[in-house]
Amino acid sequence: MMRTEYSKEIRERMLEEALKEIQRGTAEIIDEERIVKLLKRFAETGEHYTVKAGFDPTAPDLHLGHTVLLQKLATFQKYGARIQFLIGDFTAQIGDPTGKSETRKKLSPEAILENAKSYKEQVFKILDREKTDVVFNADWIEPIGAAGLLELTTTFNVARMLERDDFEKRYKGGQSISISEFIYPLLQGYDSVHLKSDIEIGGTDQKFNLLMGRHLQRAYETGKEQAVLMMPILEGLDGVQKMSKSLGNYIGVADAPNDMFGKVLSISDELMWRYYELLSAKSLSEIDELMKGVEAGSLHPKRVKEGLASEITTRFHGEEAAVSAKVEFEKVHAKSEVPTDINMYEFNGPIWIAKALVECMISPSTSQARRDIKQGAVKIDQQKVADEQLQLDSGEYILQVGKRKFARAKVK
Repeated sequence: MMRTEYSKEIRERMLEEALKEIQRGTAEIIDEERIVKLLKRFAETGEHYTVKAGFDPTAPDLHLGHTVLLQKLATFQKYGARIQFLIGDFTAQIGDPTGKSETRKKLSPEAILENAKSYKEQVFKILDREKTDVVFNADWIEPIGAAGLLELTTTFNVARMLERDDFEKRYKGGQSISISEFIYPLLQGYDSVHLKSDIEIGGTDQKFNLLMGRHLQRAYETGKEQAVLMMPILEGLDGVQKMSKSLGNYIGVADAPNDMFGKVLSISDELMWRYYELLSAKSLSEIDELMKGVEAGSLHPKRVKEGLASEITTRFHGEEAAVSAKVEFEKVHAKSEVPTDINMYEFNGPIWIAKALVECMISPSTSQARRDIKQGAVKIDQQKVADEQLQLDSGEYILQVGKRKFARAKVK
């Protein structure tokens, strides 16, 4: 009798812990009661449930902003979920209109397949492969044909579609909206119908599309109505705008270990806690202990940030690479030394300094190089450059932009 009662207590504690970890960092949960029921059923019977997340392979590489969702999926895997990692190889041909002010350009099937391959290689650095089903939505969307597509369009009307914020803005502004863009959220919702998903997760900007899955599961009488969990959009290195490759404020999953480590250390102390909450595998109690240590003065923020940088770099490159990146960072930044492993470029001289920086791939353009020189961010052999028109004659030089970009230039 006592043993049964004790087991029940343990199950209740585990359920409470699981729910806290699942709620961690979330922006909004719709139908949390359903999630609680699924967790409870797993705790009592061992019966698994499904969590879906869709990714359109519109670019070859993921950045840490994408991994916010992957971290949450990994949390669900700890508590009984099978993950439906959906690669939208069909929907990517349309392009998600979310947040777009104009119709997106269509990707070629070849580019989509190449990007999808890259995604599969990257996601299993976070997800448990044994608890993940990688699925492609072309497998069930293409077979429905024209008749199935027409049936799908009858489940939703134009007036409600125009209630969507980005469509409404474009419509009122007289900007083009293609019919295919109206179809996109229907197709994303139909993915949930086919997969019979129990839960779907996505960013806050995906709310309309995520709710479409619930709507269509009802319309097609699947016997399910998925819960929806939305994660916030991760701020980039600037701490203001969302992480984006186009804004240059991102940390790429495929970044070199030294770059990844250095970028994490470059974030503000305030932003560090946001990254810990959304990206770290540490428990909430462990993070709380770190925060208390910093507040009490027993832990230096830089050391705590180094722990985060090491954890993230280890996740994608392994422990050895993370340790090496930490040593290299301290060598370059704490001791103001030059990295041991920097690329060599050869030129016929004389060559303009701004052009050399571009050719050495440590500046994106000559105009940016000139701005960096004006701001005192460019060094040659660890000496600041003040002359924007400087010409490099024959010799070997170590070129540097900012704290992390180095190149060795040999001018003949």
